[in-house]
Amino acid sequence: MTFKLDNLIYKGETKEVFKEDGNAIKLFNETHPKAFVLNEALNHARVEQYSGLSVPTLKEVAVVNNRWALVYNYLEGKTLAELMAENPEKEDEYLNKFVDIQLEVLSKNVPLLNRTKDKFRRKLSELTEIADDVKYELMQRLEGMKNHTKLCHGDFDPSNIIFDKDGNYYVIDWAHVTAGNASADAARTFLIFSIENKTELANKYLKLFSQKSEIEIKYIQSWIPIVAATQLEKGVQSEKEFLLKWINVAEYQ
Repeated sequence: MTFKLDNLIYKGETKEVFKEDGNAIKLFNETHPKAFVLNEALNHARVEQYSGLSVPTLKEVAVVNNRWALVYNYLEGKTLAELMAENPEKEDEYLNKFVDIQLEVLSKNVPLLNRTKDKFRRKLSELTEIADDVKYELMQRLEGMKNHTKLCHGDFDPSNIIFDKDGNYYVIDWAHVTAGNASADAARTFLIFSIENKTELANKYLKLFSQKSEIEIKYIQSWIPIVAATQLEKGVQSEKEFLLKWINVAEYQ
């Protein structure tokens, strides 16, 4: 299959997304490791096959202009992030729907995925931006967390939910999916909102997720320093100061 790549619809740090002939072509930078691309394809295929969730159909793994690409069916619609921006008066309604979708995702179990705690152990062990004693405390806290196998999206954000014209939703971008603890996934979402300077929305989300999941806020908060530390490993300079703040304010017990 050949592509013209003349309709760019998204550009990020590591990838571009093009719309063409009913396809969404996710084209990665030349420096993006092959292993990461193939792992994303494998993770998506497992979610698509076993979860029962509405997700894009992975159609092809390709090399386009010496760059790795993943080809999905294109989903016509708007992201929940777009809907929230266009209709601020409906923020509470959209946030309720957002949490309901996240809880549906977390209710699933998908075989053969990497475990969240294993991924976090690796990221913490490779981290150089924090002192050894802080890293040790974070590792100890991680080991004390309960072992679950819930389907954790890993980047659950309103921009990763698409609604079509009939109100059906699809969850996209499964690059960071793991099997693990729901509270880790909620902590990641809280940090996403916070990094975007949406503090009020982040706190509202945390309270609502706690209510709907019947998980204590304090338990979700106990994951935040761990998740913040694992995000440092990505090396995004614009987020570094913010993430270090969340790690440093932690009370290690």
